[in-house]
Amino acid sequence: MAEGLLGKKVGMAQLFGEKGEIIPVTVLEVGPCFVTQVKTVEKDGYGAVQMGFEETKRLSKPARGHLKNLPSLKYLREVRTTGGANFQVGQKLNVALFASGDLVDVIGISKGKGHAGVVKRHHFAGSKKTHGQSDRMRRPGSSGATTTPGRVLRGLRMAGQMGNKRVTTLNLEVVTVDPERNLLAVKGAVPGAKDGVLFIRRARKQKKTAKVQAQLGKKKE
Repeated sequence: MAEGLLGKKVGMAQLFGEKGEIIPVTVLEVGPCFVTQVKTVEKDGYGAVQMGFEETKRLSKPARGHLKNLPSLKYLREVRTTGGANFQVGQKLNVALFASGDLVDVIGISKGKGHAGVVKRHHFAGSKKTHGQSDRMRRPGSSGATTTPGRVLRGLRMAGQMGNKRVTTLNLEVVTVDPERNLLAVKGAVPGAKDGVLFIRRARKQKKTAKVQAQLGKKKE
């Protein structure tokens, strides 16, 4: 069974639960994905499945050669797996992989915000607005150390590029699945902009999270 599928972010909406509560959801178009390559330990040194998503008319000649006898797919993604023998090139995978109530991880590229200062990027409080200073309200302040070590330490939070990074949102609950339209609604927000490409996989840390929730519940009792 595949670990996950490629998809796109359609947008946000809201659904109503059984008790009438409003559930904020993000609608995702998941699949259909095609298996484009199967790698094995014997041949390639590791097991993996490469899948493709979204048909396109423009494709380079090398890509067309790689996707021989397959649709012209725009996005390719390789996923490590131990059961490569269960997949075949050309096999079609769809949103039926998931069911309502499942927990999933959604991986995408966050929205790029350009160059940002420390107040916006790292939520710094800024300097005082009184006692004579007039142009340091959103400045980071001192960035270096004194004689020891006498330099700016690696990893210091400073101004720079904000967003446009790979982000993984963990343990999102699947609210509803629509196999006919390849749509999946998950509770909460996911990274990236509308029409952004995402990878939706089965949650890897849900057991650990369930244990933590159980421990918290015991403490409250």
